[in-house]
Amino acid sequence: MAIKIAFIGAGSTIFMRNIIGDVLHHPALSDAMIALMDIDATRLEESALVANKMIASMGVAARVATFTDQRAALEGADFVVVAFQIGGYRPCTVTDFDIPKSYGLDQTIADTLGIGGIMRGLRTVPHLWSVCEDMMAVCPQATLLQYVNPMAINTWAIGARYPKIKQVGLCHSVQGTAEELARDLGIAASDLRYRAGGINHMAFYLEFEGRQKDGSYRDLYPALKAGYDEGRFPTATGANDRCPNFVRYEVMKHFGLFVTESSEHFAEYVPWFIKSHRPDLIEQFQIPLDEYPLRCEEQIADWVAQAEALRQAPTLEVAKSHEYAAIIMNAITTGTPSVIYGNLPNRGQIPQLPLGAAVEVPCLVDASGIQPTVVNDIPPQLVAMMRSNINVQELTVQALLTENRDHIYHAAMMDPRTAAELDLRQIRKLVDELLVAHGDWMPGWVSGKVAT
Repeated sequence: MAIKIAFIGAGSTIFMRNIIGDVLHHPALSDAMIALMDIDATRLEESALVANKMIASMGVAARVATFTDQRAALEGADFVVVAFQIGGYRPCTVTDFDIPKSYGLDQTIADTLGIGGIMRGLRTVPHLWSVCEDMMAVCPQATLLQYVNPMAINTWAIGARYPKIKQVGLCHSVQGTAEELARDLGIAASDLRYRAGGINHMAFYLEFEGRQKDGSYRDLYPALKAGYDEGRFPTATGANDRCPNFVRYEVMKHFGLFVTESSEHFAEYVPWFIKSHRPDLIEQFQIPLDEYPLRCEEQIADWVAQAEALRQAPTLEVAKSHEYAAIIMNAITTGTPSVIYGNLPNRGQIPQLPLGAAVEVPCLVDASGIQPTVVNDIPPQLVAMMRSNINVQELTVQALLTENRDHIYHAAMMDPRTAAELDLRQIRKLVDELLVAHGDWMPGWVSGKVAT
């Protein structure tokens, strides 16, 4: 019997194309029923057109149906992919950048932590909970593959309210960063062997090795550290030419290990690199402020041409991406074991971090589902760094669970980057201004009386 895949937020056509394209490459999934759901009917139809062209191009038996009703799309699903942005680029992302900037608080991506990440979490979690509520009603055994930011806040909040939902938060930073480091080192990514652990966007390579000609492996950290000290690294800029990896190499120099998230993103999770009174740091470490709005504007401009090209093309090339979703679906469906990096509520996988927090570790995936491994050897200085971010995540989740507005202030006050720039009264005022500006995009309980 063919599996059913529900894709919530399928109007994200390019991302949908990557995930569904990966699905179609697996024989066990190639006859899947694919339910595409979005509230934007135009983008939904564009995505359906692309999906059907991929199916025709590959000559497989998958079928596509479109839905604007979430529960109807989820009915009987085996796998649920979520990829949406509540409030969109306009107005919400623009608001998350513009108002903090008026307080002197600059950001780069602002979708995971910091004041922008907190606001995005408040907007996003209630809708993810609605997906879980519908899943409990019409597909309680389905596996939720969660690609929505803020990843850690979302994963924690789902685990806290809907512990029976089989979920995993997915990101490509671990494998993507490994490829960047391979380019710096001048070796093939296929010759790498590594083990990482931590929290989403703040996991570290605990082991990072390269295969030698005799088949043995050697530690690559000495080469990475020497390359940075000698000014040869970074050479690779990854997906974004505007931000070389100076921030991550500098963190490795002082803390010992290399972090898996991009330099532009990581710079706003810690207090050391973005300071209004130290513009020299921005220049030295080549940090692109307001990077996410710039990317959004570029993507909006590019989409017009891409959409027309996709509509006109009689067939489509269906390449494989480096996302984990289809690998997980295939492993669970066929029982063929695979290893991925996944974000799951902490049930002891990382004993150094709080229970319930979303942690990112290697996971075995097979017919029994997603099984995280234990990572218990993270150096204490990196655990301390992770806890500084977990504080913000936990307080945001608590605000949502208890509908306590005070915890929104507390989350912002504990954020390393925000606290490095603003005092307590400024932070409270900033939070109030953002909550008012977001209006109905926020949960109803947020609009209580503004504290003084």
